[in-house]
Amino acid sequence: MRSARYWSALSIGIALALSAGQAPAAESAEARCVGLRNLQVEAGYVTSARVVRGEKDTPAYCQVRAIALPAISVEVRLPLAGWNGKLYQVGCGGFCGSLARGDANKGFINAMGPGLKKGYATAATDSGHHGMSVVDGAWAMHNPAAERDWGWRSIGETNRVANALVAAFHDDKPSRAYFQGCSTGGRMAHMASLRYPKMFDGIISGAPAMDMARLAGISATWIVRSNTDAQGKTILKPGKDKLIGDEVMRQCDAVDGKRDGVIHDPRKCKVDLSKLQCQAADGPSCLTKAELGVVAKWRQGPRDSKGKLLFAGQIPEGSEPFWWLWLTGKKGGGGKLVPLFSVGYLAYLAFPNDPGPSFTPAKFDFDTDPPKLTAMAKVFNSDDPDISKFRAAGGKLIVWHGWADAIVPPYKTLDWYEQVKAKFGGEAKTKDFVRLFMIPGMDHCGLLKGPGGINQWSIDPLGALEQWVEQGKAPRTIMK
Repeated sequence: MRSARYWSALSIGIALALSAGQAPAAESAEARCVGLRNLQVEAGYVTSARVVRGEKDTPAYCQVRAIALPAISVEVRLPLAGWNGKLYQVGCGGFCGSLARGDANKGFINAMGPGLKKGYATAATDSGHHGMSVVDGAWAMHNPAAERDWGWRSIGETNRVANALVAAFHDDKPSRAYFQGCSTGGRMAHMASLRYPKMFDGIISGAPAMDMARLAGISATWIVRSNTDAQGKTILKPGKDKLIGDEVMRQCDAVDGKRDGVIHDPRKCKVDLSKLQCQAADGPSCLTKAELGVVAKWRQGPRDSKGKLLFAGQIPEGSEPFWWLWLTGKKGGGGKLVPLFSVGYLAYLAFPNDPGPSFTPAKFDFDTDPPKLTAMAKVFNSDDPDISKFRAAGGKLIVWHGWADAIVPPYKTLDWYEQVKAKFGGEAKTKDFVRLFMIPGMDHCGLLKGPGGINQWSIDPLGALEQWVEQGKAPRTIMK
């Protein structure tokens, strides 16, 4: 896919200097690594370069950190030996703001480690700002440059810097380039296919938050409002998610024909929780009428005053074991991240003129405010089904989503795929370059273990993508 025009454009944007790019063959890999501190990068600069010794199944590598102006932090890891000739770039989660956080969690999601273990040069980014946490949106306050970087620009700039470092260290250009991301990283994956259609030979998108405006602005806010009473107090508190989940599983498990502790398609399940309603006083083994109302609203998804569905954000049956992290929290504190995303997005990212922390979910009007989200949607959203330029460039896209995802509900991904099929003439033609895998029982990005222990380590989308791009073998599954 990498054309002469691409590399010509890259060389114009990057000035390689000093011994890093012209090192004699006899120079050690360690010396070449340290020499990258002197690399001159157009519209950026290297901040550090050091050797990191290998451990267990991770090879030794040269860790380089750089800034792409104005403020995009980039980390590139270059194998000291055994480079496979390819580049593996990853996205980031939530509002990002932390460099290489995926590797700190020692997972596959948004992490360079899995690529490095296979001999890739790898790259990650903080998306253009520092955040106190992945739910911190204060960096975006009156900062359109940072919003643009988080929205899309950090993808291309990270790739530009990474290619410069690869060329300087390995004296060669990557023969292939892949992108992997989940959640916001999945949104970035789709953005790469739209804005940088020739940049990656293959892309992996997990649980993509591709309609960020309506996901964080409308759906997350609906979740908060549905669970808040007239006095501003939480209705469905931590502790009853297991009660709900057990009843859901009792009613839905066998709908697919076998009772195996997994709900294979929540769309086929119609749950009646009325038998759990408290007959007298509230207690741990029953649900009040108000609590039942919260669950009903979460199931129906965000609506305006006329009942119109505003976003395919219905909370799926089977996701209850993960509600403590995303929706309800723990009894002792922690979790309940979706409300935090709503607060941060509305205050700092949702509107062209940021209202700040005084604009809370309680002030959002589901009739009049949704149209006001459109302007920033043009910066953040990547749900356009027209990826014809990516297809024309020969790109392959693997999309995967857990059926039990309670923070980025799977129905938007399904809607997007239907639009792609309509755009490109049906499923047969679409499967030539896009494959969608829906995974029963899987939490958001497989972060928590689901039925049978299923999580992010249960899949191998990178191996499937390599075979598809490099051997022409289209994947029928991404399960290990």
